Amino acid sequence: MAKLRKFVSYRRTNRLKRAYTRFSKYKKYSYVRARPVCKVVRFDLGEANKAASFENKLHLVAKSTLQIRDNAIEAARTSATRLMEKTLGKTGWFMQVRIYPHHILRENPLASGAGADRMSTGMAHNYGKPVGVAAQVHQGQPLITIAVNPQNVTLARQALKRASYKFPCSCSIVAE
Repeated sequence: MAKLRKFVSYRRTNRLKRAYTRFSKYKKYSYVRARPVCKVVRFDLGEANKAASFENKLHLVAKSTLQIRDNAIEAARTSATRLMEKTLGKTGWFMQVRIYPHHILRENPLASGAGADRMSTGMAHNYGKPVGVAAQVHQGQPLITIAVNPQNVTLARQALKRASYKFPCSCSIVAE
Protein backbone atom coordinates (compact mmCIF):
# COMPACT_ATOMS: atom_id res chain seq x y z
CA MET A 1 0.00 0.00 0.00
CA ALA A 2 1.22 3.48 -0.81
CA LYS A 3 2.45 5.67 2.01
CA LEU A 4 0.32 8.68 2.95
CA ARG A 5 1.74 12.02 1.93
CA LYS A 6 2.28 14.57 4.69
CA PHE A 7 -0.87 16.57 5.23
CA VAL A 8 0.97 19.87 4.85
CA SER A 9 0.48 19.45 1.10
CA TYR A 10 -3.33 19.46 1.48
CA ARG A 11 -3.87 21.75 4.46
CA ARG A 12 -4.52 25.40 3.63
CA THR A 13 -4.15 27.81 6.50
CA ASN A 14 -5.26 31.13 4.99
CA ARG A 15 -8.58 30.13 3.37
CA LEU A 16 -10.22 27.15 1.76
CA LYS A 17 -10.75 27.03 -1.97
CA ARG A 18 -13.42 24.80 -3.41
CA ALA A 19 -11.75 22.35 -5.77
CA TYR A 20 -13.37 21.10 -8.93
CA THR A 21 -14.16 17.70 -7.42
CA ARG A 22 -17.86 17.24 -7.89
CA PHE A 23 -19.23 13.80 -7.06
CA SER A 24 -22.79 13.07 -8.06
CA LYS A 25 -24.95 9.95 -7.99
CA TYR A 26 -25.50 10.53 -11.73
CA LYS A 27 -22.39 9.53 -13.65
CA LYS A 28 -22.56 12.24 -16.32
CA TYR A 29 -22.53 15.01 -13.68
CA SER A 30 -19.68 13.50 -11.70
CA TYR A 31 -16.27 14.95 -12.46
CA VAL A 32 -14.46 12.53 -10.15
CA ARG A 33 -15.10 9.02 -11.38
CA ALA A 34 -14.17 7.12 -8.22
CA ARG A 35 -14.59 8.30 -4.65
CA PRO A 36 -12.30 6.87 -1.94
CA VAL A 37 -14.00 5.23 1.01
CA CYS A 38 -14.35 7.29 4.20
CA LYS A 39 -12.38 5.73 7.06
CA VAL A 40 -14.62 7.08 9.83
CA VAL A 41 -16.59 4.07 11.07
CA ARG A 42 -19.28 5.67 13.25
CA PHE A 43 -20.39 9.23 13.87
CA ASP A 44 -22.74 8.68 16.86
CA LEU A 45 -21.45 6.73 19.87
CA GLY A 46 -22.69 5.91 23.36
CA GLU A 47 -26.35 6.25 24.26
CA ALA A 48 -27.88 7.96 21.23
CA ASN A 49 -31.45 7.44 22.43
CA LYS A 50 -30.74 9.31 25.70
CA ALA A 51 -28.70 12.17 24.17
CA ALA A 52 -31.24 14.83 25.16
CA SER A 53 -31.37 13.66 28.79
CA PHE A 54 -27.72 14.50 29.55
CA GLU A 55 -27.31 17.87 31.26
CA ASN A 56 -23.84 18.94 30.13
CA LYS A 57 -22.51 19.24 26.58
CA LEU A 58 -18.86 19.84 25.72
CA HIS A 59 -17.69 20.82 22.23
CA LEU A 60 -14.23 20.53 20.70
CA VAL A 61 -13.96 23.67 18.54
CA ALA A 62 -11.36 24.36 15.81
CA LYS A 63 -9.30 27.54 16.19
CA SER A 64 -8.33 27.80 12.51
CA THR A 65 -9.70 27.17 9.03
CA LEU A 66 -8.24 24.09 7.34
CA GLN A 67 -8.89 20.62 5.94
CA ILE A 68 -8.82 17.53 8.15
CA ARG A 69 -8.26 14.14 6.56
CA ASP A 70 -10.57 11.23 7.39
CA ASN A 71 -7.87 9.15 9.09
CA ALA A 72 -7.24 12.01 11.56
CA ILE A 73 -10.97 12.19 12.34
CA GLU A 74 -11.07 8.42 12.92
CA ALA A 75 -7.98 8.52 15.16
CA ALA A 76 -9.53 11.29 17.28
CA ARG A 77 -12.81 9.42 17.53
CA THR A 78 -11.18 6.16 18.66
CA SER A 79 -8.94 7.83 21.26
CA ALA A 80 -11.86 9.71 22.84
CA THR A 81 -14.16 6.68 22.69
CA ARG A 82 -11.57 4.39 24.27
CA LEU A 83 -11.25 6.61 27.34
CA MET A 84 -15.01 7.01 27.75
CA GLU A 85 -15.73 3.28 27.34
CA LYS A 86 -12.91 2.22 29.65
CA THR A 87 -14.20 4.42 32.47
CA LEU A 88 -17.98 4.59 32.01
CA GLY A 89 -18.71 1.57 29.84
CA LYS A 90 -21.24 1.74 27.02
CA THR A 91 -23.78 3.83 28.97
CA GLY A 92 -23.77 7.22 30.66
CA TRP A 93 -22.43 9.34 27.76
CA PHE A 94 -23.08 10.31 24.14
CA MET A 95 -20.48 11.42 21.60
CA GLN A 96 -21.05 12.78 18.12
CA VAL A 97 -18.50 13.52 15.39
CA ARG A 98 -19.82 16.76 13.88
CA ILE A 99 -17.79 16.90 10.64
CA TYR A 100 -18.00 14.69 7.56
CA PRO A 101 -15.21 14.35 4.98
CA HIS A 102 -16.94 15.31 1.71
CA HIS A 103 -13.94 16.88 -0.01
CA ILE A 104 -12.01 14.59 -2.39
CA LEU A 105 -8.22 14.94 -2.30
CA ARG A 106 -6.36 14.42 -5.57
CA GLU A 107 -2.74 13.75 -6.31
CA ASN A 108 -0.70 13.91 -9.50
CA PRO A 109 2.12 11.48 -8.75
CA LEU A 110 5.29 12.08 -10.71
CA ALA A 111 7.46 9.07 -11.38
CA SER A 112 11.11 9.09 -10.41
CA GLY A 113 13.93 6.74 -11.22
CA ALA A 114 15.08 5.08 -14.42
CA GLY A 115 12.73 5.50 -17.39
CA ALA A 116 10.55 8.08 -15.66
CA ASP A 117 10.83 10.51 -18.57
CA ARG A 118 9.07 8.07 -20.89
CA MET A 119 6.08 7.27 -18.68
CA SER A 120 5.41 10.53 -16.81
CA THR A 121 3.23 13.24 -18.32
CA GLY A 122 4.35 15.85 -15.81
CA MET A 123 1.77 18.59 -15.50
CA ALA A 124 0.30 18.07 -18.96
CA HIS A 125 -2.69 16.17 -17.53
CA ASN A 126 -2.67 17.54 -14.01
CA TYR A 127 -6.18 16.78 -12.76
CA GLY A 128 -4.87 14.01 -10.50
CA LYS A 129 -6.26 10.79 -9.16
CA PRO A 130 -8.37 10.68 -6.00
CA VAL A 131 -6.26 9.53 -3.04
CA GLY A 132 -8.47 10.31 -0.04
CA VAL A 133 -11.20 12.45 1.47
CA ALA A 134 -11.07 15.35 3.90
CA ALA A 135 -13.46 17.56 5.84
CA GLN A 136 -13.24 21.31 5.28
CA VAL A 137 -13.41 22.97 8.69
CA HIS A 138 -13.85 26.68 9.42
CA GLN A 139 -12.72 28.60 12.46
CA GLY A 140 -15.10 28.19 15.40
CA GLN A 141 -16.77 25.08 13.97
CA PRO A 142 -17.39 22.24 16.46
CA LEU A 143 -15.56 19.01 15.58
CA ILE A 144 -16.74 16.62 18.32
CA THR A 145 -19.50 16.95 20.91
CA ILE A 146 -19.79 14.89 24.11
CA ALA A 147 -22.91 14.92 26.30
CA VAL A 148 -22.56 13.67 29.89
CA ASN A 149 -23.99 14.08 33.37
CA PRO A 150 -22.40 16.68 35.72
CA GLN A 151 -20.27 14.14 37.60
CA ASN A 152 -18.50 13.04 34.38
CA VAL A 153 -17.63 16.47 32.93
CA THR A 154 -13.92 16.20 33.82
CA LEU A 155 -13.70 12.81 32.10
CA ALA A 156 -15.37 14.18 28.95
CA ARG A 157 -13.01 17.17 28.99
CA GLN A 158 -10.05 14.79 29.20
CA ALA A 159 -11.43 12.69 26.30
CA LEU A 160 -11.80 15.80 24.12
CA LYS A 161 -8.26 16.87 24.99
CA ARG A 162 -6.96 13.48 23.85
CA ALA A 163 -8.96 13.80 20.63
CA SER A 164 -7.53 17.28 19.98
CA TYR A 165 -4.00 15.84 19.80
CA LYS A 166 -5.00 13.89 16.68
CA PHE A 167 -6.17 16.94 14.71
CA PRO A 168 -3.72 19.07 12.68
CA CYS A 169 -4.95 22.30 14.30
CA SER A 170 -5.20 23.77 17.75
CA CYS A 171 -8.60 23.29 19.38
CA SER A 172 -10.47 24.60 22.38
CA ILE A 173 -13.05 22.92 24.59
CA VAL A 174 -16.29 24.87 25.05
CA ALA A 175 -18.98 23.95 27.57
CA GLU A 176 -22.62 24.57 26.74
